[in-house]
Amino acid sequence: MGNLTESKKILIIEDETPIADLLAYSLTKEGFITCIANDGYNGLKNIETFNPDMILLDIMLPDISGFEVCKKITEEYVIPIVMITAKNDISDKIQGIELGADDYITKPFNIKEAIVRIKAIFRRIELTTEDNKTVGSIITIGTSIKIYKEERKIVKSGKELDFTHKEFDLLMFLAENRGKVFSRADLLDKVWGFEYAGDTRTVDIHIQRIRKKLQEDKSVSVIETVFGIGYKLVG
Repeated sequence: MGNLTESKKILIIEDETPIADLLAYSLTKEGFITCIANDGYNGLKNIETFNPDMILLDIMLPDISGFEVCKKITEEYVIPIVMITAKNDISDKIQGIELGADDYITKPFNIKEAIVRIKAIFRRIELTTEDNKTVGSIITIGTSIKIYKEERKIVKSGKELDFTHKEFDLLMFLAENRGKVFSRADLLDKVWGFEYAGDTRTVDIHIQRIRKKLQEDKSVSVIETVFGIGYKLVG
């Protein structure tokens, strides 16, 4: 496994200059390459020019909402997003997760903790990629869904679907453990990792989004809810 920070680029979309500068300085010291955008529209422009491996995204921006920026990013790209919020409000965090964010940091934050969480996301992505190279390259679900592990893509009836990193990891984990029941806490631990500070509603939100993207028939579900326990993949 290579150096986690080697050539990894992080785009910081944050209008508070002291916070943006602190993040950029601290991440650069850790070996990351950083770029700062002070508003949402410039942040979106910088995705094309900077080609980041991760985005740190403030919710409260001067031009457009960070939620709107998050939505635009997840519709067009597969880039892990960490939301930055000034509110310790679970509704903000849930909304960010619903829109495709991988994690969140609440202001005021400890810079060392923020860096640990950022590295943890890169580590999980790298570990998933390493694991995918050692196992069969394609998993089939039902008659129409294929997961291409090395390419990290999901195809249904010949059409590629747009999945975020975490949606892909969750579906992949369930597919590799087909028929096994996992509690929400188990899935948080296995897919998000012990560093993640979210609650079990995060799992429910991701399951709902995966089901919607797979366009499952309401009477026949690929991911089955086991009431009182959790979920399993049965397709």
